[in-house]
Amino acid sequence: MILEMITTIMMYRFENLTLREVQVMLGISLERSRAYQEIKQEGREEGRQETALNLVIRLLTKRFGELPEEVINNIAKLSLTNLENLGEALLDFTSLQDVQIWLSQLQD
Repeated sequence: MILEMITTIMMYRFENLTLREVQVMLGISLERSRAYQEIKQEGREEGRQETALNLVIRLLTKRFGELPEEVINNIAKLSLTNLENLGEALLDFTSLQDVQIWLSQLQD
């Protein structure tokens, strides 16, 4: 715990140093620290969210043409779970109106 705090302080204090340089300076491997693992997990989750968002937008655009900005904005606000659900639901949609209805049901 204390080592993680020191490492975090070092990272902020020496912003110009790379992760490897801080590790060498402290003689430790940050990959094993809890803070590093949490940051890595958060990055993975953000990556999955962004990938799902891009895929859903691409699929809807291919199926229905250019999407209204409002629809894109509403989709961008969805959680990863809802993006995945939308990805499955869009297989049954026959019109852009189906997408809008699906999105409005989430807001109710």
